Amino acid sequence: MTQDVKLMNLPNILTLARIAAVPIIVVLLLFESKANCFWAAAVFGLASLTDWLDGYLARKWEIVTVLGKFLDPLADKLIVMAAMIMLIPLDRVPAWAVFVIMAREMLVTGLRSIASSEGIVIAASSLGKYKTIFQMVALSALLLHYKYYWFFGIEFDFLYPSFHNVGIFFFYIALFLTIWSGGDYLAKFFRVFAK
Repeated sequence: MTQDVKLMNLPNILTLARIAAVPIIVVLLLFESKANCFWAAAVFGLASLTDWLDGYLARKWEIVTVLGKFLDPLADKLIVMAAMIMLIPLDRVPAWAVFVIMAREMLVTGLRSIASSEGIVIAASSLGKYKTIFQMVALSALLLHYKYYWFFGIEFDFLYPSFHNVGIFFFYIALFLTIWSGGDYLAKFFRVFAK
């Protein structure tokens, strides 16, 4: 009973909520419309905030669990990959870039598993954190995509950015950081195992 209480703490519930957000985003984008894109971006944005909040609460309350350590990175990858994959047929992100990002994630996850099986922890650099931040910002904007006019339906094009243009700008920065952080982790891995 005590173990159940430890597992189902607020940080883990927030992480599970992030995983539960994935099918909501997928369904909204399957029936793409301006309104659905807005709601998909809202769900994605809230889920992104829980990524920071669950880790913060787990550390503050000292309730870090093995389940949380497993679920947190899984939730991050699921929601980011789901959003990116759904944006490909909408022609908002290039498929090759999504492939590069997914390949990097699989490579780093595989290398972490090998290192872990040998009892070695290879510290991730801050590049990974920056990569995640830029991905979240980019995907939020790419999900919004359209111009939104809030003042009585009056269209002032010059006042409203195209969210797609903003998103694609941050997407390519995130892609660069993805490749850089992946290369950095690969170099650290080989330095450790070359000894």
